[in-house]
Amino acid sequence: MPHDEHRTVDFFARDALPAPEVTVAQAEGLADRHLGVAARATALGSQQDANFLLRPHDGTGPVILKIANPAFGLVEIEAQDTAADLIAAAHPELRVATVLRRADGSPRRATVDTGDGPAVARLLRHLPGGSLTGPRHLSPAVVAAMGTIAAKVSTALRDFRHRGLDRVLQWDLRHASRVVAALAEYVDEPDRRAAVRAATAEARARVQEVADALPFQAVHLDLTDDNLIRSPGARPPLPDGVIDFGDLTTTWAVSELAVSLSSMLHHDGVEPHHVLPAVRAFHALRPLSAEEAEALWPLVVLRAAGLVVSGRHQARVDEDNAYAKAALAREWRVFEQATRLPQRVMTHLVKEAAGLGAAPAAAGPPECSVLRGVAAADIALLDLSADADSMDHGAWLRPGVEDRLAARALETGVAAVATRYAQARLTRTPSLSAESPATVPTGVDLWLGRDVVAQAPAGGEVLAAAPGILSIALGGRVLTLTMPATVTPRVRTGTAVRAGEDLAEVPAGAALHLALLDADGPAAPRLVRPEYAAGWLALSADPAPLVGLPAAPPARPDDLLRRRAAVFAPVQEHYYADPPRIERGWRHHLLSADGRSYLDIVNNVTPLGHAHPRVEEAVARQLRRLNTNSRFHYASVVEFTERLAGLLPEPLDTVFLVNSGSEAVDLGLRLAIGATGRHDVVALREAYHGWTYASDAVSTSLQDNPNALTTRPDWVHTVDSPNPYRGRHRGADAARYAPEAVAVIDALAASGRPAGAFVGETFYGNAGGVALPDGYLAEVYAAVRRHGGVTVADEVQVGYGRLGHWFWGFEQQGVVPDVVCVAKAMGNGHPLGAVITSRALADRYRDQGYFFSSTGGSPVSSVVGLTVLDTLRDEDLQGNATRVGGRLKGLLEELASRHAVIGAVHGSGLYLGLELVRDRGTLEPATEETAELCDRMLDLGVVVQPTGDHLNILKIKPPLCIDADAVDFFAAMLDLALTQLADDR
Repeated sequence: MPHDEHRTVDFFARDALPAPEVTVAQAEGLADRHLGVAARATALGSQQDANFLLRPHDGTGPVILKIANPAFGLVEIEAQDTAADLIAAAHPELRVATVLRRADGSPRRATVDTGDGPAVARLLRHLPGGSLTGPRHLSPAVVAAMGTIAAKVSTALRDFRHRGLDRVLQWDLRHASRVVAALAEYVDEPDRRAAVRAATAEARARVQEVADALPFQAVHLDLTDDNLIRSPGARPPLPDGVIDFGDLTTTWAVSELAVSLSSMLHHDGVEPHHVLPAVRAFHALRPLSAEEAEALWPLVVLRAAGLVVSGRHQARVDEDNAYAKAALAREWRVFEQATRLPQRVMTHLVKEAAGLGAAPAAAGPPECSVLRGVAAADIALLDLSADADSMDHGAWLRPGVEDRLAARALETGVAAVATRYAQARLTRTPSLSAESPATVPTGVDLWLGRDVVAQAPAGGEVLAAAPGILSIALGGRVLTLTMPATVTPRVRTGTAVRAGEDLAEVPAGAALHLALLDADGPAAPRLVRPEYAAGWLALSADPAPLVGLPAAPPARPDDLLRRRAAVFAPVQEHYYADPPRIERGWRHHLLSADGRSYLDIVNNVTPLGHAHPRVEEAVARQLRRLNTNSRFHYASVVEFTERLAGLLPEPLDTVFLVNSGSEAVDLGLRLAIGATGRHDVVALREAYHGWTYASDAVSTSLQDNPNALTTRPDWVHTVDSPNPYRGRHRGADAARYAPEAVAVIDALAASGRPAGAFVGETFYGNAGGVALPDGYLAEVYAAVRRHGGVTVADEVQVGYGRLGHWFWGFEQQGVVPDVVCVAKAMGNGHPLGAVITSRALADRYRDQGYFFSSTGGSPVSSVVGLTVLDTLRDEDLQGNATRVGGRLKGLLEELASRHAVIGAVHGSGLYLGLELVRDRGTLEPATEETAELCDRMLDLGVVVQPTGDHLNILKIKPPLCIDADAVDFFAAMLDLALTQLADDR
């Protein structure tokens, strides 16, 4: 039959919209006959159209053949092509699948016959790069980019008008409830069908409340992961292209963002809070109105419900459509995530993300206290936050800690102990968790030290009264008292109560929970996860005033990063773009202010673990007694330097104490140069030694200084990084590094500038824990000494047993340096460093003057140093590095057998590096992938960071107290993250 060019589709006037049945051979014939392209075709998936990738025989680039559903009229296709051109012109930075044109400017399209009737076929621009389709996790940057594109498309189409936009589509969210009503029967599972219907009804009601205020405009309506195209080569896969205008219509403008958000929800590891960067990005370019922010999440729910029923329907009526059937599982996941939290909770989070949130109204003052006869002064507040002293020494991990702390407070004679509303509780934090725990309370807990009578704080209606539970409507809020099951209320459900009326007798020793929630809001859990706390707390109020206590102050924006940036030199960077606020540490755990525990994989500064009690006690005791500079005479500095010198072989018997690794290397070089009278120094490339003048001069790490090799002073001479994995010489050929370094040293001497010193890490830290080739230092040290030079070993990172099998890195090489520089581990976080050398070399320093460090070797520093050595020995932490480090290395090597991005596992003990590459043959560094992996690992509860000149190596240097459970967790999360971020699934 002839094609009606002016017809527009009405979904509800048709039984279904199955995709036209066009074979590959037919597509090739249609393209050749009607569009003038002789090509090889490959079918592409589509729910309602027929799409093919054409590769022309003449060698020109690929194009897309799109055969629209026969239900779509030519006027609709014209609108789509015009909109695509409009967006491309408005935003040239976006790649848009515009229609190709003939030499005369006319679009390359034609009406063709299909088995399902006449349809419009056209050639579209092919956008290379691939879509975001698939389960791959979406990073915050990708999510934000999707929001930005939605905003750009929305602004470009704001004033677009066309007859072809007057359509009735099943994807138009105005019609979502009709679609669900018509198609829900295709959802076979009764529980799922009921859930879809219930969520649809609630979402529709919420949208209707603001529908009259929602602006209308032309929308693409399908800016999903399927239709946003990755920029070729972008890592992570940032989108910059837009395809498929088949759902173009006029509807609520905010639908553009709602559809995009919904498509994110099926990706691995993505839950509702992960899509909020898209809201922020959209709002920054195309501000949301208050009504649009109110409607946004209900529209996401409507989209999710529509996907479920439409997908089931399409799979039933179009049984050969593999694309539609493959989408069923992910469409259900979208719905599950869209309804994971109450719609009102997510709406408040959306409003907060857009800066449209308002502080919840505080509860009015009660007419009397809920606890008769208990004055506020007789109630002790229980601080369970990360800042609380009661959380010291890992107390937060002990079962029943809240009850014990409350009992201890009651022993002081107070009438009751109360927790704080909205204050994150560290006591609810597990040590290892891939998901943030529920730590933020939506109410207040009370422990009673005496018998009390609970009374109504104001007049209201009893909504529920049963043993252990009592709910009373107080105006627009509901007060809920949860009591022991042995407590029976004195009032009955449905009755009215007066202010001061008895509600229940609660015995001493009982625990109560008070919650004050919005009457029309959802039931709130006692504790909620921090990511969703703002949404839940907006639907509640602090019940503390109901017992006479002041309400918690309104939450203030966390502007700590802004304040840091205002006063802290920007070059002093912090980990992560959006870092957690870490306020406590314990052993190998770091704890945030919102009660999240992170496994610490990077902190080689604290070998004993964070907040070690022996160090704390030793420092406190010494500070009570004396802390002064090291020119005074006291025992601890002697005892510490004796112990330290005793850990090194002859003739290393003399110690200088300083405050840091940078100072130690600086002093080590000054010793060498002063002793030899020669200012030339040989250093390894790809190394970092510190920030002082001398230590920076010999640092050649390109990440620490991109101009490191071109800005060295002329007295610094570098030799190749002896990296047997990535360097010029690999594998067995790495034996060539030492002779080449020796040749440089000999050439310097021959030129009349023999090196006064050679400085190098004894186990390559900055390159990711790479062991030097066997015998390397022996050959190099011999050459340096042959010309009268001094060998300086940088043990700042590897020393103190971190390597497991060796206490010092130079032991692995079978050499003894002339000068050893050490720091980091020495003080377990206290600033402490040392240079150990021979007495003869130390004495030569007097030729340059005298040496003095005010706090290097102070009484406190010396006591810390002694305590660290004692604890390393007593807790066998070097042995732990061998055992647990070996276990971890084995786990990492097993991961390498399954994840092609892992190029190598470097290191020894608990000084490891996981090198990530894009190709194991070329060793192309996976720099961006490593950064994305670190961000994802943080989301999974692990702090790990990149290192190396290409920032493609995970540096694995945890506290030496880390245990088997922790390394197993690390490996499991690494496996999960690598899987979620893989592109090849």
